[in-house]
Amino acid sequence: MNCRHCNAVLQHNFIDLGMSPLCESYIKPEQLHHMEPFYPLHVYVCDTCYLVQLDEFVSPADIFSDYAYFSSYSDSWLRHAKNYTDLMVNRFGLNKNSLVVEIASNDGYLLQYFVEKNIPCLGVEPAANVAEYAMKKGVKSIVKFFGVKTAGEVKQEYGKADLILGNNVLAHVPDINDLVAGMKVLLKPDGIITMEFPHLERLMEENQFDTIYHEHFSYLSLIAVDKIFAHHGLTLFDVQELPSHGGSLRIYARHTQDTSKPVSENVTNLLKREQEAGFTNMAYYSSFTEQVKETKRKILAFLIDAKRKGKTVAGYGAPGKGNTLLNYCGIRTDFIDYTVDRNPHKQGSFLPGTHIPIHHPDKIKETKPDYIFILPWNLKTEIMNQLSYVREWGAKFVVPIPEIIVYS
Repeated sequence: MNCRHCNAVLQHNFIDLGMSPLCESYIKPEQLHHMEPFYPLHVYVCDTCYLVQLDEFVSPADIFSDYAYFSSYSDSWLRHAKNYTDLMVNRFGLNKNSLVVEIASNDGYLLQYFVEKNIPCLGVEPAANVAEYAMKKGVKSIVKFFGVKTAGEVKQEYGKADLILGNNVLAHVPDINDLVAGMKVLLKPDGIITMEFPHLERLMEENQFDTIYHEHFSYLSLIAVDKIFAHHGLTLFDVQELPSHGGSLRIYARHTQDTSKPVSENVTNLLKREQEAGFTNMAYYSSFTEQVKETKRKILAFLIDAKRKGKTVAGYGAPGKGNTLLNYCGIRTDFIDYTVDRNPHKQGSFLPGTHIPIHHPDKIKETKPDYIFILPWNLKTEIMNQLSYVREWGAKFVVPIPEIIVYS
């Protein structure tokens, strides 16, 4: 297997989580007795460009053409999107003469705020079922995967972009070179790119192994992203660390020849911090495996103990990361009776691999479980607030990452 950015042979192991189904392929009741495909979740690190990556077993067209993830079901994520819009308008002076293009614009969760400000925008979203919701909000969208070809088509029809943004898309594309080269094609000479993605440093330090799944092809450090963008004639001039998705980076990029935006010390400081932590040293990556195995042992010890004491456990949420965690740990309805999710597209289905049923959140009131196992742990505060009523019967919340914690 070769590196998807620099083509070097991959020979260094990062983590092997065994076999797992596609994490967003929820099972309908009529599919419960069908065969389900499982693929290796084996991640490597490149010793040339330091890109941490998973092999491509399933094409993005199979994963994202009809997708169950709708960004608008998280209130905190909508606030994040609105704040981002205000920040961009204030910092870069975007107005009715600008063009904003979002790659993987989902259901219009973010561009709706540019529409409110009368700033022209366009969403590029490969999942037709999700893009339809964006269009209902007045967000102009085209149903396509983004790359050099699509960038050329957009440039011809709409002109070049002042701002190109992508949240949680850089990690989701197997052809990362085509994506970054496409942004280079579409960007105005003085335009800017912002990308948000989970930070590999946070994944490792906070033990977030459950954010590894087949839809995430790459796990990104600033060192690796800096190399990839530089290769395509783009320079990172700023970076912010964000709390979203367990700890993300928002990078700001420009054409390398655009000298109007000097490189901030945020970039040089973070590159230095990663270097000192060991991100250019293969031994640093190999230590992750034992940490993950120990987390699995602790989660299972808690659940075995709870079940032996006759306690009931319900899940909250049906996120992709939850499916990695449950399948890697071998947790099925022997430990978790069911899970609930606010997304009606998931209710009535079953989790891939484990076949835990997904219900409406009201199910928690009906069954009054002793423990609520929070699968989207990055939203734990929001979820505990939504479910504050469970204290009536003394239920406790369980958060599995970075290590298992029980909140009364």
